Amino acid sequence: MARRQTHPKAEFARYLRTETTGGIVLLIGTAIALIWANSAFGDAYVALRDTEIGPHFLHLDLSVGTWAKDGLLALFFFVVGLELKRELVVGELSNIKAAALPIVAAIGGMVAPALIALTISWGEPGFERAWAIPMATDIAFALGVLALTARHLPSSARVFLLSLAVVDDLGAIIVIAVLFTSGFDLVAGAVALVALAVYWFLQKKRVRTSWLYVPLAVVVWVAIHTTGIHATIAGVVLGLLTRVRPDPGEEEAPAIRLEHRLQPYSALIAVPVFALFAAGVPINAEAMTTVFTSPIPLAVMAGLIGGKLIGIVGASAIAVRTGIGRLPNRTNWRDITALAMLGAVGFTVSLLIADLGLPEEAREPAKSAVLIASATASLLAAALLSKRSKAHAQYNNAQEA
Repeated sequence: MARRQTHPKAEFARYLRTETTGGIVLLIGTAIALIWANSAFGDAYVALRDTEIGPHFLHLDLSVGTWAKDGLLALFFFVVGLELKRELVVGELSNIKAAALPIVAAIGGMVAPALIALTISWGEPGFERAWAIPMATDIAFALGVLALTARHLPSSARVFLLSLAVVDDLGAIIVIAVLFTSGFDLVAGAVALVALAVYWFLQKKRVRTSWLYVPLAVVVWVAIHTTGIHATIAGVVLGLLTRVRPDPGEEEAPAIRLEHRLQPYSALIAVPVFALFAAGVPINAEAMTTVFTSPIPLAVMAGLIGGKLIGIVGASAIAVRTGIGRLPNRTNWRDITALAMLGAVGFTVSLLIADLGLPEEAREPAKSAVLIASATASLLAAALLSKRSKAHAQYNNAQEA
């Protein structure tokens, strides 16, 4: 007798709930980082973040902060890879006509912030990579705000936001892979390719034991880290190689099963711990003066708050008017505008790119700018979404009367 298979909509609802809870934990981790780094115990925070651990012979004697950035975020990106594969094969992005609007909106939401940031920061040290910082949307943070303020918004609006964020994550993955590859170790690259081929073969042969997959994933991560490519890419590639369609009689495909097991660890541990060690930036008069007077932090804030709104709404309008896409069911342009404002919450990946791409003197101000822009965008989006939620609630009540 065939066992029950998970419906894509039920899987979407489960993913949404976990990421929403993760967004709340992420905020707690960020608050702890800011308070700790700016307290009398700030030196202890820096000392812990910079403490090196790990085997030297594998060049893995990394700081605690780097382990959080390269190691824990690999788990986050593995879950992203699984979600991307599922969406492309059996989810919302598998139907190109239905997916056209969030895809186009995501592209606009990456290009416009990048152009604005590049224009403002041009010529500054690190500007050649700073443009990538405001391209990202933090889905956990955004879904947390959405859950708290937009209970009556149609489910199609949530699907639009999640689909947009998935495509946005893909763009961030490409940027990290292209911009932040420092040289290339051919031997390590060959080891990574062989290990990935073995992973794919095991998936094809329906092997399920974690005793093979866990060591293999570690080998892939170490090999990709050694190549010079940022190690988080290991998680993405492994996720994309994971089988997403269940066999006859199989309750869940491996990708869904792994999402169930690993997404809570990603959303509730990996991302908040990364934030704990990435968001501890100084908050004082001198630091804030730098943020609001230096080109790169200004570029980041303008790119996130202005660029995301312009890019997402503008690209969506072009897609709808040209017939490429259509608005989600029961939504209008005011809903799209509110969701676009929520897309300006950069956070996790924006902090990662700032950490990876900027010289040391520009890093902390840029990270402060990400935090300020994300907080501002979340407050503006919350106000807009709350208003739209009330409007939808009134409409629903009128329909039921």
